[in-house]
Amino acid sequence: MTIKIINRSSHDLPNYETGASAGMDLRANITESVTLKPLERSIIKTGLFIELPVGYEAQVRPRSGLAAKKGVTVLNSPGTVDADYRGEIGVILVNLSNEDFTVENGERIAQLIIAKHERAVWEEVDLLEETSRGAGGFGSTGTK
Repeated sequence: MTIKIINRSSHDLPNYETGASAGMDLRANITESVTLKPLERSIIKTGLFIELPVGYEAQVRPRSGLAAKKGVTVLNSPGTVDADYRGEIGVILVNLSNEDFTVENGERIAQLIIAKHERAVWEEVDLLEETSRGAGGFGSTGTK
């Protein structure tokens, strides 16, 4: 699949690091570093603009290493870039650690995953088919 992209950053295009990678790293494209205090959040720009085909979305997800090592993650995970959006991709980073975290220009801050999706058509009814689970919600299937 080919996706049109405008790269106004000072960095290479996102790419897959391995042959089996699902996501491509997004890099911060900032003119000066941004320090996030504990529990602080900020939108970090990437300098990237994309044109997705209808029926696809780009999902912005956290980088596991950044989350595990620094306590920094993507706040609205996964963030969705819709096929009709033409603005710059931004990443809402949040610092969940007890230490300040500084984002530097070029730092890998998130992953971008291209995913196909379906569009639903609602059929309004008065009754839903019964299942053994029924209305059992959070934690109702037990833990093992």
